[in-house]
Amino acid sequence: MILDIYKDSLEYSAKEWETLIILGVFCLFSFLLIPIFLVVGYNYRVINIAVNGIINGKDPLPKFDDFIGMFIDGIKVVLVQIAYLIVPIIIFFIFVAIAGNLNGILAGATTLVGCLVTFIIGIIAFLMEQMGICHMIYNDGSLSKAFAISEIKEVIEEIGWFKCLVTYIGLIIITIVIASVVTLIIGMIFTVFGISGAILGIGGGGILILGAMINSLVTLFIVGPYLSIFNSRSIGLLYGMQI
Repeated sequence: MILDIYKDSLEYSAKEWETLIILGVFCLFSFLLIPIFLVVGYNYRVINIAVNGIINGKDPLPKFDDFIGMFIDGIKVVLVQIAYLIVPIIIFFIFVAIAGNLNGILAGATTLVGCLVTFIIGIIAFLMEQMGICHMIYNDGSLSKAFAISEIKEVIEEIGWFKCLVTYIGLIIITIVIASVVTLIIGMIFTVFGISGAILGIGGGGILILGAMINSLVTLFIVGPYLSIFNSRSIGLLYGMQI
């Protein structure tokens, strides 16, 4: 089932290359902040289609319309992410404060325990946050549903804590592999051209710079948006397993 989610999401994300370009343009102007919320809002729509769709179905990619609604959806998702992130941060600083009042080995041990506890709580908070976002979206965007802890816990238990964790680890691995392979391939191609150009006296340095620029553009306009949709689609389909 997990492999089916990955397969579906990989294919789904490559349906319309023009969508990736548009998302890339939003990312390009992310320093203006508003485009970032539009990207997150678009991923909100991807998740919405996924939680109401089926694996290996014929779900369409979301359209770029109602930008105000997309912006608001993006803000809601970011607020949920921040809220869940606060919990492990507070726990970590509590342990740091306690360790600050201790000395020697005891202070070090307290800090170590604090890091371990924060890591565990962080994983739980992350899973709750991701499923909370899906739960919010599934319930017509009700922000309160993102913090309906008992309901979200039931969702995760229905899917399986271990299955959720393994799925997310797989998403991280796939994301890193795809990004690294594309970057490596483009880098190797232009490195070969650069070395050849240097040998022939054509200006290898310029070719290498061009390669770096193309690598950045491919990441910005294709790889980044593709992986963004891939992860959102996968999360939505994972949530849909318990419906």
